[in-house]
Amino acid sequence: MNKLSRNLKGDIIKIEGRKIFINPFLYFRRLDQNTKKWFREISQISDSSIFENRDRFYPELDWKNLSDAEKCVTNATVEMFLKTLIIIKTFHPNLSLQELDLVESNLIIFKKISFERFVKKQFKKKTKLILKEKRKSDRAELIFNWQKWLCLKETRKSIIPIFVIILLSALIGWFAGISKNSCNPYFESVSNSQL
Repeated sequence: MNKLSRNLKGDIIKIEGRKIFINPFLYFRRLDQNTKKWFREISQISDSSIFENRDRFYPELDWKNLSDAEKCVTNATVEMFLKTLIIIKTFHPNLSLQELDLVESNLIIFKKISFERFVKKQFKKKTKLILKEKRKSDRAELIFNWQKWLCLKETRKSIIPIFVIILLSALIGWFAGISKNSCNPYFESVSNSQL
């Protein structure tokens, strides 16, 4: 039990005897599938809300000097903070403003790094999924183009002579390689030199 309580130390705060989870995933048993999906997916909260709250959760950052990738990660992390606060307010509607400020400060201290990691994983997963879909689409398009090409009359007319040429070449090569006249002198010279 001590190990479990140590692991949850940054996930739970106590306010007036009430335990409040600041780790949103601890509420997942009590959430429906739509809410879980809403929480996990990025871009579920408007950009204006995220821009308004950037300095609230990242007062130390100079947003002008961040790269586009860093801005995306940070904006998505701000979105996670906002969603977590919505979930906490839903399960604890009686919290006062001071108590909400305490929850928010603990959330920033204990969850910022883990939220950033979660967001980066989500972006990687999304990128892999997009790449997989693109490859699948390219493969389907290639197969479709080949099928379309093979269905053309001109293609069918040209395939028969090509197939006949390949078959004749294979037969000529096979007969040339198997005939005793072409193989015997080579084998005889190799066997005589070894003796």
